Amino acid sequence: MTSPLVYLDNAATTPLSAAARAAMAPYLAERFGNASSAHVAGREARKGVDEARERVAAAVGARPDEIVFTSGGTEADNLAIKGAAWHGREQGRDGIVVTGVEHHAVLDPARWLARQGFRVTEVPVDKYGTVRLSALAASVDHRTAVVSVMWANNEVGTIQPVEACARIAHEAGAVFHTDAVQAMPWLPVDASIADLTTLAAHKHGGPKGVGALVVRRGVKIQALLHGGGQERDVRSGTYNVAGIVGFGAAAEETAANRDHWSAVVRPLRNRLQERLIDQITKVHVNGHPADRLPNNLHVCIEGVDGEPLILLLDAEGIAASQGSACSSGAAEPSYVLAAMGVPREVARGTLRLTLGRDTTEEQVDRAANAIIDAVVRLRR
Repeated sequence: MTSPLVYLDNAATTPLSAAARAAMAPYLAERFGNASSAHVAGREARKGVDEARERVAAAVGARPDEIVFTSGGTEADNLAIKGAAWHGREQGRDGIVVTGVEHHAVLDPARWLARQGFRVTEVPVDKYGTVRLSALAASVDHRTAVVSVMWANNEVGTIQPVEACARIAHEAGAVFHTDAVQAMPWLPVDASIADLTTLAAHKHGGPKGVGALVVRRGVKIQALLHGGGQERDVRSGTYNVAGIVGFGAAAEETAANRDHWSAVVRPLRNRLQERLIDQITKVHVNGHPADRLPNNLHVCIEGVDGEPLILLLDAEGIAASQGSACSSGAAEPSYVLAAMGVPREVARGTLRLTLGRDTTEEQVDRAANAIIDAVVRLRR
């Protein structure tokens, strides 16, 4: 009989919560109207969108009219970086400053804009993946349009000093953006710190294919998508009503429970970490030792290649990863680890284990045993 799945890849996506599923159900059936239509069916759909907007806003300390719904975190990041850069250029600002460990949804738009003539600076991080504030300050000037520093890293879980980063950006008159996709499930995200904040529903119990960019009042950005004028002309497109409603339910549930979930998950993460360190030689824990997401355990295991390790674990019913799901299948070692100074030969043996709100002690122990056994096999 096959053992139940031990799912330790919650940084990639999370199961749809019961609250989100229940909220979405009517909008997948009888409440099928287009939220931009004026008739009863359309007004019912619009009501669902409006209520979800209020829930998402409340979960991150924003106003409902500051929420711009998108198709997910990637679109929200692109809208933030490109939209702020294009608007900034009209004001005589052509600089974009990011860290070297941002998600590709930030790095790739910034690098694309560099080919369009923008000045792009990638600020270094220390061995824990924390941005070097002195280097950030030195990179921001009166011509900087946008600064982007993620709230928490999607690979190693390091939490960035976003308030200090925002101050540096604002002192130069630049717009500050933060990708809070990984932070929202586990940390009290306050969107008032940033001008632009990226969120994604599926990282905290909501459905895939829906996210939001929080655009603070008074902040100007240019649109990427033009068409029907939805979302105050910032993001046109037919509303994914069911997805948005599920996002709202998941955001509300997360805001109410994340302190409890974090307190429960952190000791389980620590238990797993201690098991691996105690029973496997040459294991390196990545990320900040204290300022790290409570569910994140990212390690490098010397003498092991990460890909066969993942496959062996999968055969035992343990779902894990080497890093970002958006970069799965990449032959190169993690650019995040490279930016942290981890040697290439060590970075080959990466393993990212991200616990969820329902992870149990029994599952942690089962995963630890499977990892230990797999490493022994691979080192023979």
